[in-house]
Amino acid sequence: GCFVFKPSTKKRRLSEKTAQNFRSRSDDSEDTELRFVTCQSLWNQIKSETKQIQEDLNKQLLGNLMSFLSRSHSEFQEKTTEWTCRMKFREIPTAALVLGVNVTDHDLTFRGLSDVLRDNITPYVALLEAKDCPGIKNLMQKLMGQLMNCDIDTDSPEDEDCVQVSQNRIRCSMSSLISWYESVTKKTDSETPSKKRNSSSRHWQSPPVVVIFKDMESFTTKVLQDFIVISSQHIHELPLVLIFGIATSPMIIHRLLPHSVSSLLCIELFQSLSCKEHLSTIIDKLLLTSRFPFKLGEKVLQVLINIFLYHDFSVQNFIKGLQLCIVEHFYSQPLSVLCCQLVDVKKRVYSLSRDQCENIRRLPSFRRYVENQESGKQIALLTNDSFLKEETEKLLEDLHVYHENYVSILRCLHVFTSSLPKYPLGKQIRELHCACLEKQVWETEEYESSLQLARMLNKTDLVTMLQQCVEILMSSSGKEFDKTVEKLKEFLTQFQNLEEASQERDVSVTSQKELQKKTDLYHLQKTLLELKEARRSKKLTKFEMLRFEVVDYIDSLVRKYLVPADHRTLHEIMYFNTATVLRGHLNAAPRTALHTALNNPHWYLKNQALKCDGGGISNKAPDICIVYKLHLECGRLINLVDWLEAFSTVVTAAEEPNADAASSDQVDDTIHARFIRAVSELELLGFIKPSKQKTDHVARLTWGGC
Repeated sequence: GCFVFKPSTKKRRLSEKTAQNFRSRSDDSEDTELRFVTCQSLWNQIKSETKQIQEDLNKQLLGNLMSFLSRSHSEFQEKTTEWTCRMKFREIPTAALVLGVNVTDHDLTFRGLSDVLRDNITPYVALLEAKDCPGIKNLMQKLMGQLMNCDIDTDSPEDEDCVQVSQNRIRCSMSSLISWYESVTKKTDSETPSKKRNSSSRHWQSPPVVVIFKDMESFTTKVLQDFIVISSQHIHELPLVLIFGIATSPMIIHRLLPHSVSSLLCIELFQSLSCKEHLSTIIDKLLLTSRFPFKLGEKVLQVLINIFLYHDFSVQNFIKGLQLCIVEHFYSQPLSVLCCQLVDVKKRVYSLSRDQCENIRRLPSFRRYVENQESGKQIALLTNDSFLKEETEKLLEDLHVYHENYVSILRCLHVFTSSLPKYPLGKQIRELHCACLEKQVWETEEYESSLQLARMLNKTDLVTMLQQCVEILMSSSGKEFDKTVEKLKEFLTQFQNLEEASQERDVSVTSQKELQKKTDLYHLQKTLLELKEARRSKKLTKFEMLRFEVVDYIDSLVRKYLVPADHRTLHEIMYFNTATVLRGHLNAAPRTALHTALNNPHWYLKNQALKCDGGGISNKAPDICIVYKLHLECGRLINLVDWLEAFSTVVTAAEEPNADAASSDQVDDTIHARFIRAVSELELLGFIKPSKQKTDHVARLTWGGC
């Protein structure tokens, strides 16, 4: 026999209960609207900041590409000796753009590149993908279609013939492309001086034709070879520039193309920023800042980083995960209305309702805070809403100050740990941030190892680190670091005035001479033991004492300001910590989702007519759901005739009993067609397959519950 053990419905009931509780908490439309507006405003700020960060990171790369195109174009336009030589050899200017394996981020880079090129250099830019170019004919059609659409100007009636040409099926060849290019450049030259002056301010005269191969590795070798060979024969007539988007290595060009073809390209290599460095910049600018009140808990941040490191290296997917965290936090946390800028805290705190005050009292961190207060204050916090609001305002202000101080001291600690050998606390600041969020970092072995290594740093490194810390603290918005900056400057002054004592050098020199004199093994061991004891009993030099003092002072700052966030009162308002919810959204379980959709369509469609209790089958359910639930009751082989009769019985269950007797023996053609379509869909999803044992049977492929 085959027995199916269905999982417990406890989790599902809990999630339904959570959703119902949120709906009951969201009865106050004003509060729900305010939460939605706050969430939307926060995401818009983060989105614009992310866009600016990506533009800044790609600025150098785009600038280098622009200068490369400038050189290529100027050589063509001026007909210099170099271009003449290149024309004789039929070389095509080519930029090999290495973007890394994070393929999902390439679209954004190419979109930005094409926009910059169209705005500043040339309107003739074509973006080609391998899936659209299986052959050279398809490639030429795609290329000419994109280039001719660039020439359409809706304000000018003179371009109607160009529109007509692009709409008709023209012969796509390189000669047609050259004729089109000559016609559009002549038209530009014959324009009025004012119009020509405006166009030349944006685009160059005789602008180049830029062809971008977004995913070069995916193009077939024959397509690339044919296009390059044909283009090289017409390079003296058409200022063509190629850009290869490469995900792996520049060597792929020589693997795909033989030497006879690759020698037709004048290749220049361009390297984009590493995706790990890109992610570190995103975390640094978005999460390690006091500009945005929303924060990620340690487990949630670790989930997003693990997905990035072990799945796709995609910064865009990381940002989408961050957006999901923001939406989930404002959706599930009723007090997220207080997750706002410091200037808005007072106004929102004093507008809290009675129910929201009770929600504050239920927070675990607030309960711990109340337990540590004296009895009189405990009673006031639990019974007096006005006093609770005053205390909440102070606690939220303290939380904002904590964030400002935390980020500054974290950067100072990273200055020390990132320069140590072996990086006990990690090389990137995100690794240090996760360690500080997880637990009290000064209790870890890695932190102790870092302190021991820091106590061995030389004078130059220490002075450089202290100078960097002074710059960080002086640029910080925290108001508590004035004395800290003075103390660090005092250390710097002491290092500058410090003179190394020459006693150690004399002792070391005399000891080395004694060792050289005594070649006897006994005397050698005795001398080494004496030197070891002397080192233990000797006094520390001024430099060593000052170095110990600096490290101890940094340690005291860490213990004071880098307390984990979950030790702070009301951290639940600003920190999103439910990593299980995030995993459920991001780590897909398609088999479970498919089984749930087919076995219980009400779970997704929210239609009360589809709700069935006790394992029944509703005739209002989609046909594929009915067929799926019937196939769960069958064995390894399923008789199609019996399956069809059972399907017909379920579908016609709600019909009137006075139907014709003939129709009861013969299945309606419509029902038969619906059944065939549903069975075909199940076969497409992989639940069944045709059986070779019996022609009127199908074999079941899935077993067990989800």
